[in-house]
Amino acid sequence: MAEKFKEQAVIIRQEEISYGIYSMWLKTDKIAGNAKPGQFISIYCHEGSRLLPRPISICEIDRADQALRIVYRVQGKGTEEFSKMRTGGSVDIVGPLGNGFPLKGKKAFLIGGGIGIPPLLQLAKELKCEKQLILGYQDSLFLQEEFKRLCNPYVATEDGSYGTEGNVMDAIRENGLEAEIIYACGPTPMLRAVKAYAQEKNIECWISLEERMACGIGACLGCVCNSKEKDAHTNVNNKRICKEGPVFRAEEVEF
Repeated sequence: MAEKFKEQAVIIRQEEISYGIYSMWLKTDKIAGNAKPGQFISIYCHEGSRLLPRPISICEIDRADQALRIVYRVQGKGTEEFSKMRTGGSVDIVGPLGNGFPLKGKKAFLIGGGIGIPPLLQLAKELKCEKQLILGYQDSLFLQEEFKRLCNPYVATEDGSYGTEGNVMDAIRENGLEAEIIYACGPTPMLRAVKAYAQEKNIECWISLEERMACGIGACLGCVCNSKEKDAHTNVNNKRICKEGPVFRAEEVEF
């Protein structure tokens, strides 16, 4: 089991990169040096009434400088508090948590939707294979420049304002794309479509599930998903997304 750490991280910089979406770089002592693509950290609020930490996926890792980047959307009081934090401030974090994406040498699709897009950035940097990025946005685009430095992404937008009109599966079909392995992170309807596509094409598929988490370490059972096999921890057909996930082989889970 991977080692996790609790530490006080210093905010290197923070900026709003799209409406309601923020990028924050954090200086860590040990977490960045041990993190892998697809893992997440839990961040504690300063406000004492908000006892539970907020889980946020890791977007980029700078192991040389022991820093990591998170990109998050303001969705509640916790993330609203984070958005008001400034350079030089500090925040308590725990990580790295969960498992990560397995790095394989097959021709890959990296499929992201909405706030499921940020975890794919570090994955794209570390995969040493032919890769195609397919990114789905509801409205404003973000992280485009970072992805373009790695390879030219295919983009789908619901209103057709940029790229393919529709969703990520529409972009794959429109551009005649093919792959031997799929890595995906995003909302459940997208992951359901990706899983069905992978089964139809007999492609190895790894998905990262988005779910509200409480403890972030597998103790509270607040973020379980249905699974094909019985879980050794509970002896029922579920898996803890924060512990056994958030990355699963697609056929492991039902949703």
